[in-house]
Amino acid sequence: MRLSKARVCRYRSIRDSGWFDVESSKTILVGPNEAGKTALLEALQKINSPDGVQGFDPLRDYPRSEYNDVTTGKVRPEKTTIVEGHFCLEQSDRELIPENYWNCTYVFGRRLNNSSWHKLIDAPPIPSYKAVRSDLIRLSAHVDSRFASTADQESIESTLSEGLNEITSTWTTEDELTDTAIEELNEWLDRALPWIDETNEKEEHRHSRIKEVFSTATMHNHVLEILHDRLPVFVLFSDYFRVRPLIHLEHLAERVESDILDDEYYDYGNNCLLRLLGFSARELSNLGRAADPDAEDDDSLQNYRDQLDKRSYQLNAASVRLTNEIQKVWMPDRRRQEADRLRVIADGQYLKVVVEDDLGVEIELDQRSGGFQWLVSFFIVFFAEAQGIHENTVLLLDEPGLSLHGLKQREFQTTISKLAESNQTLFTTHSPFLVGPNELDYVRVLEMKNRNTGTKVHTQITAKDPAGLLPLQEALGYDLAQSLFMSERNLVLEGLTDYWYVEATAELLREAEIVDLNYKTSLVPAASAGKVVYFATILHANNLKVAALLDSDAAGEQAAQQDVLVHKLKNKRILRTVDSYTGPVLKPEIEDLLRDTLVSVAKQELGWDVGITAEAHSTRPIIDVFSSEIHEFSKYKLAKAYLRWAREHKASDLQESEKEAWTKLIDNINRALN
Repeated sequence: MRLSKARVCRYRSIRDSGWFDVESSKTILVGPNEAGKTALLEALQKINSPDGVQGFDPLRDYPRSEYNDVTTGKVRPEKTTIVEGHFCLEQSDRELIPENYWNCTYVFGRRLNNSSWHKLIDAPPIPSYKAVRSDLIRLSAHVDSRFASTADQESIESTLSEGLNEITSTWTTEDELTDTAIEELNEWLDRALPWIDETNEKEEHRHSRIKEVFSTATMHNHVLEILHDRLPVFVLFSDYFRVRPLIHLEHLAERVESDILDDEYYDYGNNCLLRLLGFSARELSNLGRAADPDAEDDDSLQNYRDQLDKRSYQLNAASVRLTNEIQKVWMPDRRRQEADRLRVIADGQYLKVVVEDDLGVEIELDQRSGGFQWLVSFFIVFFAEAQGIHENTVLLLDEPGLSLHGLKQREFQTTISKLAESNQTLFTTHSPFLVGPNELDYVRVLEMKNRNTGTKVHTQITAKDPAGLLPLQEALGYDLAQSLFMSERNLVLEGLTDYWYVEATAELLREAEIVDLNYKTSLVPAASAGKVVYFATILHANNLKVAALLDSDAAGEQAAQQDVLVHKLKNKRILRTVDSYTGPVLKPEIEDLLRDTLVSVAKQELGWDVGITAEAHSTRPIIDVFSSEIHEFSKYKLAKAYLRWAREHKASDLQESEKEAWTKLIDNINRALN
């Protein structure tokens, strides 16, 4: 299962985060200090935390300003849901349940007292007592009428009619049929069966109908149990940097066995290192205490060698694995002879990790840079846990790579993407280097405008706190600076959403071999139509080929008529959306080139249904239609929904008119930059 959306309420600084979507691979949480990023991850972990992780504590975790509501009984912990998640099913989940449940959503919630609840959405409903109540009463009356001629009528009535009343006396019609209720009623039906008139097809059918309702309820409960068992474990990594691989094995073994830890996080990291090696602290300690063999005893000598070689070989294998993974991410600079080979060494009761340089000199890991220590520690913990709970895990990373250099963080961004391929990942960051230019649709912005409203999570890229948007602005600025002057062909676009539409649609048409946007073309978002001239001027001044794509609205018209832009690019390199559009909209924007698809995507992905209005006002730009019909409409949110749609669809899913318009547009771009 994959987490699809979540919500946190009444946890520390969070009053109500609001529902926020979670990407199937990785989701990036950005925001200023004290915005509640760590609190959000901690609350999510409680959905299904690993063994040994402390649950909710009302005294510590309920918002302090409202704690009196708990002590006075106004808020009941057993009724108060703190965190709730919606999970979409994967193929491996569907294989275990009936086909009519394949499209359902599994919902799981954790309450303040650490009890939980779950349910299914878009699944066959679980029947309530109301579904069988009338049939049970009528069947009971029919059975009673068959007792009239029997001598033991009173005893029969006490076991059937009164038995049914005894079972259902406290039920309401809205109560769901639980497994316990169904078991009790099935026993009653079995006792009643011999007293049903065999010639009465109506009552025989009534008996069968009740059994069918029970079967439906039992299957619903069975599916819930299956999905509950497959609920992923939420592992929060915030202290993996505590790995300090300078260990006295006997002392660590004694602390573990006596359950007296000097430092919980310190020993957690060191135990992860030992699990990676395939030993417990006690086993590795005992292996280092091998008794000297008798010189005349060949078997004793062989056992002595085997014992020490086993430890040596496993340490060597772990060293090779760590070295390979670190080299993939650390990417050492050979010109500066950066060391990158790791060795795990055991000498008696002393275990340590050292780094070997090109001269063969070994330096203890704790003498290397903080960033390198963090990276090694991360992989030690991750690989150790990956052998167990990480096989079905949501990874929650709090400020990963904080001590890494900016360029190393950019490289670690790729590592997180690889982790997210097999383990759904959510991570917080302040760093622009961990947000890729093509990952802005993965970003959720956290902000806290004041303590009364608490932490809010914005699904679209927007917030009123500039500190929350700073990492995104820096990420875009860094990548734009890297891309400027690097590409011979440059297409300047009005904004980020235009960038997304062009990139995603061009890729669809390229895969379908309909038209191919020159792969050497760099797309440069300018933030607004008015700023297109500045970007075009800078690029043109560096003798690069430049074209500009402008909407045909008022802002685009004004930009297209600027003398500087016309002088620098000439008219043939000022591209207008109207030149490729063939529909009835008088002043089309880039979204109108995908008009029908965006209407469909908005309805399916966002629940925005503007189909009737769009058809009735076919000459209005589609953005105007959305703005007038949808409260708090966001161009960013619409563009992100199209990006998600494009990942799972092909060019054949576009309308013919849309394919024609985009084919013409891409041909125009290629000619302008030829």
